[in-house]
Amino acid sequence: MRAAQYDKPNDKVLINRIPIPEPGDGQYQVKVAAASLCHSDLMMSVRPDSITRPLTIGHEGVGTISKIHPSAEGKGFKIGDRIGMFYVIDCCFDCDGCIAHGTFCTKPRNGGAKIQGLGADGFFAEYAVIDWQNALRLDDALPIERMSPLFCAGITAFHAVDKCELEPGQWIAIIGCGGLGQLATRYAKAMGLKVIGLDVNDRMLDIVKETGADATFNPKSDPKFNRQLPKLTGKRGVHAAAVFSNSHAAYATAQKALAFDGVLMIVGLPETPLQFRAYQISFGMFRVKGASNGTVAEAQKAVDFTAKHRIIPDVVFRNLDEMPQMWDEMNKGTAEKRMVVSFVESKSKI
Repeated sequence: MRAAQYDKPNDKVLINRIPIPEPGDGQYQVKVAAASLCHSDLMMSVRPDSITRPLTIGHEGVGTISKIHPSAEGKGFKIGDRIGMFYVIDCCFDCDGCIAHGTFCTKPRNGGAKIQGLGADGFFAEYAVIDWQNALRLDDALPIERMSPLFCAGITAFHAVDKCELEPGQWIAIIGCGGLGQLATRYAKAMGLKVIGLDVNDRMLDIVKETGADATFNPKSDPKFNRQLPKLTGKRGVHAAAVFSNSHAAYATAQKALAFDGVLMIVGLPETPLQFRAYQISFGMFRVKGASNGTVAEAQKAVDFTAKHRIIPDVVFRNLDEMPQMWDEMNKGTAEKRMVVSFVESKSKI
C-alpha cells in the first residue's frame, strides 16, 4: 500500500510503498477512508531520535473495519463498521493516568503509550491498525470522507466549548479563528451561545463571521475592543473565552475580554508558561479550565452531538502525492481549511 511518511534523518515527507499492517493482539485493521493534516503532525520533526525509520504520519482518520484480531472479537464492532479513530495506543485504558489522557498511562504495553502519527504509524495510508478501544462509531448519515478532522480538531473544539458549562444566550469569545476556532464557533452556535471571534488576521475574522459569529474584533488593529463588549454582553465582558492560539498575546486578549468570574478555557499551548497572577484567581476575576481531545469515553459525546447537528468540517481535498506541499503549507500557516486526503472515490459536496 502507499503511505505518507516522515523520514526524520533526512527531514523529509515521502510517499512510500509499504506492507499492509495486520492487526495484533486487541486490534482492528481499518481500511482508511480519509485522513487530515493537523498542525500537531508537524511535531514529527521533534519526535524522539530513537525512532529512525520512516513513520506514517497523521492522527486524524476515519474508515471501515476490515479485519478483527480474534482477541478483539465481541467488543461491540464488526467488519464493515464505519469508525473514527482515536490515536493513543499501547496504553492500558484503565489506570488513573488513562482516565485523564492515554499518554499519561502508568501501565503501558510494548514500551510505552504512543501517539499514532508521532510515535507509531498513523493514518495517511490505505490501511491502519488501532487498539479496539480507540474505535468511535460514526453515524451513517455523515459523509465519511469529510469527517476525519472531527477526531482531533473537532473533538477538541467541542470540549473547549462544552466544558465552559454555559447556558444558552450567554457569550463566548473564540480567540484564534483558524480551523479549530471555526469548528468551536459552529459548536457554540449549536449550543445556543452568542459568539465573538477574535483574531489578528482579518481573513480569519471574515471566515468565522460566515461560520456564525455574532461579532468579530481584531485586537491588534483595535486594542480597545473590550470597551465595546458591555454593549453586546450586558456585562464587563464575555462569560467565557476559549483560546485556540499558542501565543501569549492571545491569552492576554482573553483576559481582557472576560467578564468577572468568567471562564478562561486553555486549549492553545504556548512553549513557555502562561502569565497571570494568583490573586486574579483567588479573588474571582476569572476561573481557569482546560480542554483537549480528552479520552475515548468523552469523545463519543462530541461525535454524537456532531451527528445530531450535522456539523460537517469545512475541508479541501488533496492527493496523497501532495503531502510534501501540504506539510509546507501547514508549516507556513497558509492553509485556510483542513486539508484532507480521501481514499474513497465519492467526495460529497455537503
